[in-house]
Amino acid sequence: MDEAVDLLASLGARPVPDPMLAVEPTGAVPGDDAAVVVLTSKTGVELAASAGWEPGDAELVAIGPSTAAAAREAGWTVDLVPEEYTSAGLVAALRERGVAGERVEVARSDHGSDVLLDGLRDAGATVSETVLYRLTRPPGAGESAELAAAGEIDALAFTSSLTVDNFLAAADERGIREAALAGATDAVVGAIGPPTAETAADLGIDVDVVPDAADFAALARDVVEAVEDRAGDAAGIAGDAEDD
Repeated sequence: MDEAVDLLASLGARPVPDPMLAVEPTGAVPGDDAAVVVLTSKTGVELAASAGWEPGDAELVAIGPSTAAAAREAGWTVDLVPEEYTSAGLVAALRERGVAGERVEVARSDHGSDVLLDGLRDAGATVSETVLYRLTRPPGAGESAELAAAGEIDALAFTSSLTVDNFLAAADERGIREAALAGATDAVVGAIGPPTAETAADLGIDVDVVPDAADFAALARDVVEAVEDRAGDAAGIAGDAEDD
């Protein structure tokens, strides 16, 4: 969270840190009998590494650059990163590699998409899943929902489908769901990737920004740029009105 705040501040934004996810490690680590191990987050890498796990002879697959960077920092070799940093992208990359008849282990949180497991099974792999950590909503989360409901926020940046769910759950707890949705409509809303954008749309939140790269740095840059563009357009409209 500190890195995200620092990045947004460096881009000229006034960050409102409102963590929607808390990590509860399970203590589990991937098994040692898989030909391929898939890691879907930086957090998962860090937890597995801190527990002393090593990939051994398994091929290591990371969902995206930040996960891959964390794996390399742990001293592991990353064999594959998909072109699209999503569960569907992982399935496509592993289908191309060929996993039929092989054991593939997916190590991730308890909120992982079934798209990955089902897609790998359809590709002929024997799939097992290790839940490295559980994701919960921290007590007190919801300042961003309150600000949105009050019309006092310019942008919202969602980093997973679960952050969207928890944003609205926090609004529900406060009895401000409709006001928070209205505030989100007036703000610039960014989603880190298509699955998050789809969840937001399904729940009534229009998404304005989905970066080409599914990482927070790209999301932050694109959201701040969109806010600046919107402010510039508003200034232009005001100027035209004064000329009248």
